[in-house]
Order: sequence, then C-alpha cells, then structure tokens
Amino acid sequence: MDRGAWWATAHGVTKSWIRLSNKIARRNINNLRYADDTTLMAESEEELKTLLMKVKVKSEKVGLKLNIQKMKIMASGPITSRQTDGETVETVSDFNFLGSKITADGDCSHEIKRRLLLGRKVMTNLGSIFKSRDITLPTKVHLVKAMVFPVVMYRCESWTGRKLSAEELMLLNCGVGEDS
Repeated sequence: MDRGAWWATAHGVTKSWIRLSNKIARRNINNLRYADDTTLMAESEEELKTLLMKVKVKSEKVGLKLNIQKMKIMASGPITSRQTDGETVETVSDFNFLGSKITADGDCSHEIKRRLLLGRKVMTNLGSIFKSRDITLPTKVHLVKAMVFPVVMYRCESWTGRKLSAEELMLLNCGVGEDS
C-alpha cells in the first residue's frame, strides 16, 4: 500500500451511493462495496473523515445507519484521531475484504500461502479421481484447471509480486503433467 493511504471498513451499509476518489486507470475509485460492507480509501486522515461523513449522511437519507462499533480503520501512517461521532473506532493492521486479507504494508504473502493451502485441500479432496486408472490424464488436467486453479488464483490480480511467491505458485503444477 502506498504511503499515506487510509482505509476504513464500515459494516451495515447496504446500498451504493457515492463516487469518491483514487485514480486507477484514469477512474476515481476510493470505495469498495459489497452487500453490507463498505471500504473507503483516502490519501489522508482528513479526506477519510470527509468521505465517512458523506457516506453517513447519504445512508441516513435512505434510512440506513452506520454501525460505528463494527467500523475499523487501517492506515499506513500515524493516526491522530480515532473518533467518529464521539465514539472510538478500532485501529487494525489488516482486515478481510471479500475473503482476502488486506494489510497496511501491502504484504500478500500470507494470502498467497492461504490460497495455496486451499488449493492443496481441493487436490486432496480429488485424490480418488487422480488415483483412478479409469480417468485419463487430460481429464485430470482439466479438473485441476477447472477446480483447483480458480481457488488458488482468486483475487490474484491484487497480489504484489515477488519471486518466491511465483515459485510457490509453480509448485501447484507438480504432478499435473507437462502439457498443462
């Protein structure tokens, strides 16, 4: 994560309303929403407070209320105030968003290892199929590509790369066959 990036997760908001601001491919994106979770992103603590107040006001207009007790703040720099509406907001060094761990320092090695373990679990569950002599190698390869790779590679576009991680991912190909 870039220096000066601030994140807040708010639970209990169920609709999408505001377009806010971090440039990605020339588009302003500073909020991630799914069901009743909202993640706000800002470059400063003040900007985050402003965004949070906008979401709060818009939510109240449609009869929704932010649950401050479930709210968390993650920052890559020091935080001067953790108060929102007179209530203290918990500060965290990481949080889960849509099943992936987001960390303040941007390290994704824990997430990659977790995904590899999930893939290994799928491979174990398919063990009897892989041991079967009645199922051809190409069919087994197709099963791995259809059932294991998606589990391992889910949200991989958000991972920061490093050589060791690439080598760890390559271990998944072991035993699958050369033509995979």
